[in-house]
Amino acid sequence: MPSQIVLSLIVFVPLAAAAVLLVPGWTGQAIRWLWVAVTTVDLALVGWAWWIYDRPAGGELALDAQVPWIPGVDSSYHVGVDGLSLPVIAMTAVIFLACAIYALRDTDDRPRAQVALFLFLQSVSLGLFVAADLILFFVFFDLSIVAMYFVIAGWGHGDARRSALKFFLYTFVGSLVLLLGFIGLYVVADPHTFDMVELAAQPPSADGTLTGGLILAAILLGLAIKTPAVPFHTWLPPAHTDAPAIGSAVLAAVLLKMGTYGFVRVAMPMLPSSWQDWAPVVIVVGVVSVIYGALVALAQTDLKRMIAYTSVNHMGYVLVAVGAAGVVAADTADARSVAVTGAVTQMVSHGLITGALFLLAGVFFARADSYDLDGYGGLASSAPRLATLFSLGAFASLGLPAFSGFIAEFQIFTGSIAAVPVTAVALVGILLVAGLFLWALQRIFTGPVAGRSPGFADLRVTETAAVGVLIALSIVIGVMPRPLLDVIEPAATTLVDLVGR
Repeated sequence: MPSQIVLSLIVFVPLAAAAVLLVPGWTGQAIRWLWVAVTTVDLALVGWAWWIYDRPAGGELALDAQVPWIPGVDSSYHVGVDGLSLPVIAMTAVIFLACAIYALRDTDDRPRAQVALFLFLQSVSLGLFVAADLILFFVFFDLSIVAMYFVIAGWGHGDARRSALKFFLYTFVGSLVLLLGFIGLYVVADPHTFDMVELAAQPPSADGTLTGGLILAAILLGLAIKTPAVPFHTWLPPAHTDAPAIGSAVLAAVLLKMGTYGFVRVAMPMLPSSWQDWAPVVIVVGVVSVIYGALVALAQTDLKRMIAYTSVNHMGYVLVAVGAAGVVAADTADARSVAVTGAVTQMVSHGLITGALFLLAGVFFARADSYDLDGYGGLASSAPRLATLFSLGAFASLGLPAFSGFIAEFQIFTGSIAAVPVTAVALVGILLVAGLFLWALQRIFTGPVAGRSPGFADLRVTETAAVGVLIALSIVIGVMPRPLLDVIEPAATTLVDLVGR
């Protein structure tokens, strides 16, 4: 298989399968098994891309393919990967496969439309992470918003339509501000281009000026809404609470990473001097997100809202790391590289762990129609598989050693504190998250069987398999992180060099 088409196949195979579903005659179970098959094939293609991946030279991309698209503005269909994107692509493919397996338990609920929509969402998500052109990046960014709106509104519960509308309006406004920033980059670039590799290699002349700062501010605002960072996070809890389990898993694991990925792919390398100017602001927002997200999560009585607020906390760690990477000093390059490596590792780790937790939260709603933490008790005796996997997910999320969360957070804080000692304040977030998960485990799984627990059915085979593979991967990364870090570290070093120009 020519290496130039691997990434395009990864992006468009799910979309082609969605088109196949337009042919009549599919049964519900056949549709769901097709989804499993397609996501398995796509994951195999990602594995092949990882196998043939050859670390590119600084600033370049591997598996590069480029076709003219809108030549008048020097925009092309340009795709490629490096150590910042390849791990996130692999995580995305795993999450969609886990969701497909999890959904095998559903026998109705309009499977043709649901599966087609998720296959479309998979294509646009992967497309964004391989995009090397700002217009292509924006197209995939916007289409992901549309797809998730229909997922929440069409298959959610509670006040799903209102939550979907709030999600759409918030994130769509963010995308428009992001587009304004992209247009600003094009205008100040010399020569004018939307090519991300060229913009990173030759930052626009306005970088470091008031104009460059305003352009970066627009990009930061658009990405911060998607991340979501405090105070732009208010769309997240209702969207998660009312979304279906597989929708919440994809939203947390994949769509939130579009924001954090945008920082390392667009904002930092293309406007390095302006990023240095804004770095203290990014650090402050990150620290506030870490502590605020943990405190508000601690106050929740709704399991899904609690997990949603931990996402605000965990994405705050990424902001702290990338902010610290912008505080340039001659003797901190290695520390800043470690922080960026931790940030990318955190994107992967959070996707696996929080995706698993949201799938498990869906089990509570499917069995008892409630996320109320006080409505359960003593489930460890009647649902031991659920108790085991939820406990593992909780320990992984609080950063216990032997899980991917520990690898990510250790690097984030080691690098960030060495570069910017004040970031040690964010360590409080780890203590708060540990407390809230231990409290949740105690309320749900220990003590006498009470509330909605009597008759609560344990995990089915498909639910166990879907969640188990995500937890298992978190453990594999936690115990043997080197294969992942070998891919991320060179790209992180390159990014730090670009920011330090």
